[in-house]
Amino acid sequence: MTAEINTAIFPKGTKLSNDWFSGDAFLHPLLAKDKNNEFAMGSVTFEPGARTHWHTHPKGQVLIITEGAGFYQERGKPAQAIKKGDVVNIPEGVEHWHGAASSSKVVHIAITNYQGEENVVWLNPVTDEEYNHVNKK
Repeated sequence: MTAEINTAIFPKGTKLSNDWFSGDAFLHPLLAKDKNNEFAMGSVTFEPGARTHWHTHPKGQVLIITEGAGFYQERGKPAQAIKKGDVVNIPEGVEHWHGAASSSKVVHIAITNYQGEENVVWLNPVTDEEYNHVNKK
């Protein structure tokens, strides 16, 4: 029997609400918005099959993939595979989702900019049909 080696940079964190995520996703906050920074930063872990709902950011977001494999998709465009070492720069107002592949967890650092007090607008869930289409490729 081999012991599992924990290679995570940060702890898994607290489970996120299924109001905005499908499956099991977790957040470990790293930095809150303050007088010096107009953004929040956190490490997000998506278990296999977990994903965000469709959403937008009024001032954009950056994802730095630190572990595993998953997908990022903008509405109306083909999904992009994401993996450890990738950086995704999400423009303001672009409807998108991101999450783990069905066979792998994915962990990313999310840097989310604020416009006033708002940093995300949550929309509808990514349907199983939409998600399964991406995972077939």
